[in-house]
Amino acid sequence: MMPVPSPSIGRRHGAIGRLVLCAVLLLSGFALSTPAQQPAAGPSAPQSPAESDRFALPSTDDGLPGVGPIRRYPWFEKLWRSRRARWAEDAAEDRGAVVLLGDSITQGWNEERLARAFPGVKIANRGISGDTTRGVLLRLDEDVLAIDPAAVVLLIGTNDLEEGATPGMIETNVRLILERLKAHDSRMPIVLNLVFPSSAKMKRPADQIREINRRYLALVRNDPQVIPLETWRLFADADGDAKPSEFPDLLHPNDAGYAKWAAALRPILATYGFVEADADDFTPESGFELLFNGRDLTGWQYRPTSQADRESARRWQASDPEAAEWPFVEEVSDWSGQVATADGRFRVVAGRLVVTTPPEYRKIQQLWHTREVPGDFVLKLEFRATPFADGGLYLRGAQLQIRDYALAGPYTGLARYRPQDWNEIVVTVRGGVAEVTCNGEVIESAFKVPPAGLIGLEGDRGQVEYRRIRIIAN
Repeated sequence: MMPVPSPSIGRRHGAIGRLVLCAVLLLSGFALSTPAQQPAAGPSAPQSPAESDRFALPSTDDGLPGVGPIRRYPWFEKLWRSRRARWAEDAAEDRGAVVLLGDSITQGWNEERLARAFPGVKIANRGISGDTTRGVLLRLDEDVLAIDPAAVVLLIGTNDLEEGATPGMIETNVRLILERLKAHDSRMPIVLNLVFPSSAKMKRPADQIREINRRYLALVRNDPQVIPLETWRLFADADGDAKPSEFPDLLHPNDAGYAKWAAALRPILATYGFVEADADDFTPESGFELLFNGRDLTGWQYRPTSQADRESARRWQASDPEAAEWPFVEEVSDWSGQVATADGRFRVVAGRLVVTTPPEYRKIQQLWHTREVPGDFVLKLEFRATPFADGGLYLRGAQLQIRDYALAGPYTGLARYRPQDWNEIVVTVRGGVAEVTCNGEVIESAFKVPPAGLIGLEGDRGQVEYRRIRIIAN
């Protein structure tokens, strides 16, 4: 089970424990062929021959861990040596940082972008333009594990494709990277970003990237230490390629692309206490009562799975090999006074009720409030969803989809929906029929609601957070 986060921020040896957000920033690399097109390595201090050799690429692949390509273009060897030497000089200062690990997409998180995206977070950028999965594996111990990071965000794999590696080779190296990270700290959460879309023009065709990402998800399935993030769906167009508006060269994000990626990462970082660690200072409007107190799960339970849901689960799983896991609850489990359910799926973090990403990738679980709500009522809440996340809000048994509407639907045409940000849902029930709005836009005008029952939340895929859940009933 993944550890319950502490409210402390950004340090490995604080109350968070040793949470190493190894958000495995599977960063696709900078793979242009001529040195003149490569980013400058930047100044570095003079090194002795011994130090220079320490940070240089091995001259051959013989005896090196992993499989597949390691780049040895002159520009890459120079960049590899200079960045690694500089990091060694900064090791004491970077100890306990959130590490971003990958290639040119990671390296592109310059100081200005990082300051805008994650103000106040201690971050060590360990991206090297042009790197491959095998290159990351080769430098992992000295560049990353040696600074005992509080989080590692790793995105890697796209450059391997340009160099002719197969998806199987790439998967092998990522498996070895994850094993090393987990061996270093068995409690560190690893956020695994799926490989970004690119283009066949860049020798990175959509079908190959899809296959890599399919393998990544299968690799980490049922691993509670690794949190996959749907960054391919976040950026891909209808053909599965990068959009020029966000990837002008069809490989590297521009400012808009980095802002979008930062928004996708922020909820995960918040769940582990690196950002948004202050309690939500919210007072409900006159007449409204809080169903979620923002401190713990008082009033919330796991309840026995209904017969209708049992039958629905069996039908779904019998007909669809990709159906979600759906464990049946046999008896009531009351979580009053607790900050998390025993399985860690529902957690209270800084005033937010977080439905965490399930290790199974998809897993149906429901949390119910104990209060019966008869008659007419108005329910208000705010939610935030990671890319492609899927959840639900139960209105006396009738399920309203709560999702990343932009990617997962069903309300894909909303003008005011804010992806990976907070959105307000208002449910107004009169005479057994609900009008539902999202940020003031009507998404359901005649949603039928049973005459009595409970309010519930459902988790399925990805992470969905709720806050400010309040009700006024007649």
